[in-house]
Amino acid sequence: MKLDYISHNHCLLHIAKPRHPERPERLIAVNDYLKASGLLSEFNQIQATEISSQRIKALHSPEMISNLYTQSAKLSGTGELYMADPDTGMCADSLRAAELAAGAVQIAVDRVLEGHSRRAFCAVRPPGHHAEEGASMGFCLINNIALGAMRALEHKGTDRVAILDFDVHHGNGTVDIFKDRPEVLVCSSFQHPHYPNRLFDLKRENIVNTPLDAGTAGLDFRKAIERDWLPALEKFNPDLIMISAGFDAHAEDPLADLRLVEDDYTWISQLLVDAANTYCQGRIVSSLEGGYALDALARSVAAHLEVLVAE
Repeated sequence: MKLDYISHNHCLLHIAKPRHPERPERLIAVNDYLKASGLLSEFNQIQATEISSQRIKALHSPEMISNLYTQSAKLSGTGELYMADPDTGMCADSLRAAELAAGAVQIAVDRVLEGHSRRAFCAVRPPGHHAEEGASMGFCLINNIALGAMRALEHKGTDRVAILDFDVHHGNGTVDIFKDRPEVLVCSSFQHPHYPNRLFDLKRENIVNTPLDAGTAGLDFRKAIERDWLPALEKFNPDLIMISAGFDAHAEDPLADLRLVEDDYTWISQLLVDAANTYCQGRIVSSLEGGYALDALARSVAAHLEVLVAE
């Protein structure tokens, strides 16, 4: 089966604010690199559709979602921006982009769990893993991966979902949403101390936090992942593996101070493929989170996808 590559051109229309690092050029760089390398032609390319507002409201607080939709309506036709927090802006096209990003993950989950494909990657923006139950933050309006996990749990025979997050920033939103949901395992590696600096020390059996010192490079990153994630996965025995695939721990990225390179993303991708083959028939849904050095992002996404598509 080909890997599903799910995206939508409307994701390019989301503008957070001028000169914001989470910019349309991120997706353009990824797509251009995959086309030039020939990888994109190996994928089953699928256009995303929007997730329903009802599904979003079932996960996020009514106040948060009402505010997003109200502000989006006010922005229509104005060319203005609304800032949900100092880092998280939206234009008139942003909320639909977020609905499409979450919708892409929902499509990926359905196709993988229904047997149409074994693996899927969602090339989308805005990202989602910082969006908590009641707050948009950290460039994230709604939590794409969390909405996908909730969809997965609706499928017969899917009782346990593991979310593995190797973004350089802690996946606080995903942790917040699932901290009291033992049917979802959340493992997050991240530079510490660093943004968002919340929920990183939460103690729950289904939450595995892996803080890394600034300057951490590949070998120590790999040791930490093997130490923390592998025992958790073995104990949890997931029915589906989902990945919050952030590539801003790359040594070239301007927003943090870890020192990973493409080989490290190849390594962790292979580790998660091996885990999926062991526990859940190889089934993986991966979705783009961070990564702000355009060339490094494109190379790292390609390294990730080369592993996912290799079988």
